[in-house]
Amino acid sequence: MRIKKIMAAAAVLLLLLAAALSAGGGKPESTVIVAGSTSVQPYAEMLAEEYSILYPEREVDVQGGGSSTGITAALSGTADIGMSSRELKGDEENTWNAIIAKDGLVVIVHPDNPIGDLTVEQVRGIYAGTFTTWSELGGTAEHKIHVIAREEGSGTRSAFESMVMDGVMITPTAIVQASNGSVRQLVGSDRNSIGFISLGLVDDTIKDLKLDGISASWENIMNNSYMLFRPFIFVANVEPSGPAKHFIDFVLSAEGQALLTREGLISITEGAQ
Repeated sequence: MRIKKIMAAAAVLLLLLAAALSAGGGKPESTVIVAGSTSVQPYAEMLAEEYSILYPEREVDVQGGGSSTGITAALSGTADIGMSSRELKGDEENTWNAIIAKDGLVVIVHPDNPIGDLTVEQVRGIYAGTFTTWSELGGTAEHKIHVIAREEGSGTRSAFESMVMDGVMITPTAIVQASNGSVRQLVGSDRNSIGFISLGLVDDTIKDLKLDGISASWENIMNNSYMLFRPFIFVANVEPSGPAKHFIDFVLSAEGQALLTREGLISITEGAQ
């Protein structure tokens, strides 16, 4: 069922991309289509905007769809670059790919929630449905925990499942959201909720939890004490050339990496493991 959903999402994105190209009579040679992870998307959009200021004659069109969908679009040639916020697997590893940055994955609650620290095992229990009220975890009220998760096929969900769930299924009663931004918004408006998002999206509308006593921070990811982090990856069917390579070179340049660091991500230079 999960594979069918991912394939269906990929097919929809491919059709939309093909329709857009047909309607416009084909894209200009200088246009680069980037598609995939909704976690990477806002950063790619920011980079594309800065890139267009430097090179106004060039165009970068950034679209979402999810990591698996973006990889499929890149492999089919419908997109010049696919975006993934999870590790590549199976035949995906045979593609041309480059890590553009690293991102921490954080567990978040409402700012009014008195709990500030959970173990990874407790988080796994929450998402498995073993713990259902905050009082079971040291809270002062019997309020039911509202579990918020990303959709299947999402790179954020895949990373969370790999690093936290350890083969245990996320409860089917979880409220599924289509982006990190919507997870943050929902948790910020619900005092009894819990979710997970990118470190770069943490703001004062939510509270990020310590895990096993360790806070999610650039420094703690760098020194390997906070272990929930994942790569942001660009993927292509073949080694990029022309406009696609020009944009990728900008992203990997000192200027591009500084822009990503400014937005809360970890530079591939400073954050190399």
